[in-house]
This record gives sequence, C-alpha cells and structure tokens, in this order.
Amino acid sequence: MNPDTESNKTSVQRPLERKFERVVTPFQGFVADQTTSSIALIVCTAVALAIANSPFAHSYEALVETSAGAVFGGVSFTMSLRDWVNEGLMTLFFFLLGLEIKRELLVGELKAIQRSVPVIAAALGGMLAPALIYFAFNAGTDYAHGWGIPMATDTAFAVGILALLGRRIPPAAVTFLTALAIIDDLGAILVIALFYSDTVSAGHLAICAALLLALVQCNLLGIRNPAIYLLGGVLVWAAMLGSGIHPTVAGVLVAATVPARPKRAPGWFLRRAQNLVNRFEEIENRKQQAQPMLSQEEQHVIAEDVRDAAEKATTPLRRWERALEHPIALFVLPVFALTNAGVPVSLDTAIAMWDNTLVMGIVLGLVVGKSIGIPVMTWMVTRLHLGELPPDVRMTHIVGIGLLGGMGFTMSIFIARLGFEHGSDAMVAAKTGILLASLVAGLAGYLWLRMRGGRR
Repeated sequence: MNPDTESNKTSVQRPLERKFERVVTPFQGFVADQTTSSIALIVCTAVALAIANSPFAHSYEALVETSAGAVFGGVSFTMSLRDWVNEGLMTLFFFLLGLEIKRELLVGELKAIQRSVPVIAAALGGMLAPALIYFAFNAGTDYAHGWGIPMATDTAFAVGILALLGRRIPPAAVTFLTALAIIDDLGAILVIALFYSDTVSAGHLAICAALLLALVQCNLLGIRNPAIYLLGGVLVWAAMLGSGIHPTVAGVLVAATVPARPKRAPGWFLRRAQNLVNRFEEIENRKQQAQPMLSQEEQHVIAEDVRDAAEKATTPLRRWERALEHPIALFVLPVFALTNAGVPVSLDTAIAMWDNTLVMGIVLGLVVGKSIGIPVMTWMVTRLHLGELPPDVRMTHIVGIGLLGGMGFTMSIFIARLGFEHGSDAMVAAKTGILLASLVAGLAGYLWLRMRGGRR
C-alpha cells in the first residue's frame, strides 16, 4: 500500500494542510541542517562587508550606535544597539556554550580520560601556538594586548564545513572537533574574564556569587522551573555588568547551575506513558462514531499529561540546549556578524595590511598556529600512549581539523572588540586579519579533508 495513502487515512489534516506541509517540512530540515548556521553567518558577513563599503556605511553605523534601554524616573539604563548585541544577545550564546561544556564533561567526549586527553591536548596546542605566533609579531607594540584574538575557533563554521564533506568524514571526527571547540571556547572565556575585563568591583562580584549560590541551591532542591533560572540569570548578568568582568561570562556561570538530572526515572516514564496511552485508547474505542478532537476534553487532558510526563523524564540541561540551538545559530550569531563584521576595504588597505604586524600576527596565528598546534599536540599525546583517538579518526583527519580550527570569526571578533577601540585602525586591521584567516583556513581545511580525508 502507498505510505501516503495510509497516512491520509490516519491524518486529520485537510488537503491544503498536507500541501503546505510538503513545502514546510523540507524547509524545517534545511533549518535543522548543520550547514545552515554557517550559510547564515556567511550571508550576514557578506551583507556587513557590503554595507561597510557602500554609501550607507555612515547611516548604518549611526543606527547600530543608537542608544536603547529603559528609563524609570531619574534612573536610566541604556546602551547602544551594538552593545546590546555584544553584551546582551551574546550572553545567550555563552549560556549555550556553558550548557554544552557541562554536558560534555558529564556524559560526552570529555568524560572518558583516554578520549578526553587528546582533545584537551589538541585544544591547548590550538590556543598556545597561535597566541605565541601573534605575540612574536607584536611583542612590545601597542597591539600586544590582542594576543587572545587568534586563540579561538568558530564552531559553527568549522562543523558546517565538516558537514559539507558528508560521508568522507567519520562522525567521530565531527565529535572530536566539537569537543575541541568547546574546550577552545572555555579557554577563550577564561581569557576574557582574566585579561579582557575592566577594573573589578568586589561588591558586584559578591552579589554575583550570592546569586549563583542561590541558583545552585535551587538545583539541589530539585527546582526545574526555567523562569527561576531565567530571572536568576538576568540578575547575575546585571551584577556582572557592573563588576568590570565582561557580562557574557555570566552566561557560562549560570549554565553551570542548570539541572542535569531528570525529575523522574525512565522506568516511571514508561509506566506512566503506557497507562495514559491505554486510557486514551479506551476512550477512542468507546466512541460510537468519529468525533472531532476539539470536543474530547478527557483525551485532551491525557495528551497533555503525556507531554508533562515526557518533560519530567528529560533533563532541563538537554531541553534548554535543544531549545536554544536554532535561535542562537540562526539569529544571535548572524546579528552579531551584521553588527561587527563590516570592514571598509580598499586597494591601499589590502597592500598596507601585509606590513601590519597586527594583521600578520592574526593571520599566521590562526592559519599556521592552529594547523601546527592541534595536530602536533594530538600526535604527541597518542605517541606517548596518554590517550587514544576515537574509532575511524586518523591523523590525516586531525590535520584537517587543525586547518579548520583557524576559522576564528565569531569569538575572535568578539575578543578583538574587547582588545581594541571600536572604529580604530587597529580594530579595522584586526577584523581584516580575522576574515582573511577564516577564509584561508576554511578553504584549506575543506580541500585537505576532501582529498585526504578518506585515505588511510
């Protein structure tokens, strides 16, 4: 029997709904695809570059520098739209990173020592080598403060390129890169907190600590209401904003307090779900004739009970991580690119950048430093038998991952904004170097893995 005919018999959809679903379902698949976030970032980066080199550049700059916020009597809290993106929206990105880090440490690739050691070593090599190369070019100059810029890897871009390679790359290689990027991001977060923050306010930090302890206590008491953690997170962010430490760090700290245990065990869910399904079936069998679901109050209640049971049997950490993945990938990061990736480009700028130690430090740090630091440290650890690579992952894959690690983009631009004044020549040069390095690293990594990824 035709599956479509069979599904039509059990479906309550109208013909127009079914036609619409045939259009929407492929689009939903596209949105869920790993490459989509990379495409969105590329498009928004291209738009930002186009605007920065068009007659609309000054108008757009005036728009993103417009103040927005709230005013209560004589008290006001306002920031520019760009700052709301960089210090507000990006906190959600850091919160998602924090959830991923916690999950990896508890049940992921970083839990098993034998598997985690090569990943940790690769991440350390991918952070230290680029920083050293950058510092070698810029020690003693006004650019020395930017040594953290080439340390980061853009997970969305790097994983997106691996997804483009499809079956040429073993799934374990994607897991290795993701775990590496998570440790990389954790390192970048520590760098931001320790070296790219203003004068620290002990009072505000004490408030942050008290709020975080309260959230930890909520976790221990079994409180899983997202509103509690949302309110606590906003308060921690506000306190962190006044502490002198960059407020996005609050995202990672709050993520660490999110419950990672379900409210009910799997066995309870099985029994509860089976009982509810049986009750639903009994009601359905008692019907004399087909009736619209809208009139079946008891069945509605049972269906909602199934949903509630499923929620109790899953962890808040995983649910919230899933809920944030697409909004952050398809909105937060593209908006960040739109407001930060615009670089005015001219022939004179292109020629001059090769004499600029800031640009050279970033480009060579990302492209050369990552491609050397990641595979060399991984090779050393495996040769010393301190750890082992995942099944089907070979050193040829690690070399390609090292090349892709040079795609710094989001986090690199973020750190550059902390290190240099917006609109300054140094900021323009840093963005230019980041974009150039990300392009070269992405192409090199793709070509290497396409040609060598399937070879032993």
